[in-house]
Amino acid sequence: MNYILFDGPVRNNLLPFTFTRPVADIRIGILTIREKWEKYLGNTSTTITEDYLAEKYPMVEMEENVLINASFLPTKKLVHLIIELKENEAIFQGEEVIAFFTRDTQEEVDFSAYKAIDFEDDILRVVNTWDIFERNGEALQADFELITAGRASAPISDTNRVIHPENIFIEEGAKVEHSILNATDGPIYLGKHAEIWEGAMVRGAFALCDHAVVKMGAKIYGATTIGPHGKICGEVSNSVIFGYSSKGHEGYLGNAVLGEWCNIGADSNNSNLKNNYAKVRLWNYATESFEQTGLQFCGLMMGDHSKTAINTMLNTGTVVGVNVNIYVPGFPRNFIPSFSWGGASGFSTYLPEKAFEAAKVMMARRGVEFDDVEARILKHVFELTKKWRKY
Repeated sequence: MNYILFDGPVRNNLLPFTFTRPVADIRIGILTIREKWEKYLGNTSTTITEDYLAEKYPMVEMEENVLINASFLPTKKLVHLIIELKENEAIFQGEEVIAFFTRDTQEEVDFSAYKAIDFEDDILRVVNTWDIFERNGEALQADFELITAGRASAPISDTNRVIHPENIFIEEGAKVEHSILNATDGPIYLGKHAEIWEGAMVRGAFALCDHAVVKMGAKIYGATTIGPHGKICGEVSNSVIFGYSSKGHEGYLGNAVLGEWCNIGADSNNSNLKNNYAKVRLWNYATESFEQTGLQFCGLMMGDHSKTAINTMLNTGTVVGVNVNIYVPGFPRNFIPSFSWGGASGFSTYLPEKAFEAAKVMMARRGVEFDDVEARILKHVFELTKKWRKY
């Protein structure tokens, strides 16, 4: 069977992260949503997403296809139902379609002609940006069980102090020495060739993905995920970093989500709690307004390729777009449009040509090429986000 993951109606709620990727390539837990589905299905997948992303994330259609709403995370029971889908059958949860069978000859899908299969079990779904950190602990536990089932961890060095080692899994080539690992409240997972340097203190749930690094003396609180090739230090709590991003120095990051190729300058901090303890409102691109999250703790949402200079201070519930450079003292406003340059004293437009120069250098340091495909995507994002830049 050919499986295709589609963005679904929540795609705009998940901006700025979906400016540069399909919903399926959001990381939550240990794996991206796509990686979860592919492991459960034992098959590869392609994507239906925005036209400007299709060159990087193409869709492959075959004679028989099952389309899956990428905002839903897989479970064994759900995957069994999907594998058994027949022509003109669809799986729903309430009014939302989870998956359906289609043929390449169908020009449009009329669900009124489909046999509806109701899925009533609890299921994890990513609907809003804050779900990524708020539901990260559940997703991390599920991924840990999926990845480690029937496998043995590499040995944990006896230089470490360990609590509940049965909840710790270390992949081949990963290293951790002279650190404290407490897996009482959730698992701790170290991916291939990941490293925790000396003196780190880690409380689960925590995932350090392949080739990622925790630097000396870091203080990590769950549920936190550091994606592949990420680097962190300082104090990090209940945050998700997609990959190739760095928070390499002291400072606090909490209840936050960072995209790829971000850099947080030394001694930068985000607030995750308002002084009056009120529930946090967050900028929503879909409604173009600040929406209530219902959360008391909500910190920073930062899109791909964005940066802060040293000593940057960010307010509770700050949304930073794609290719933003924040570099002056004080608290900038809590919605910063993509391709902005400046800080509390004001912003100007960060022209793509200048932004791409920085991206090329940063990516080359990790052995990744900034290619024409990436440039075309980001130029499209620049045009899409013009209306929010008033400079």
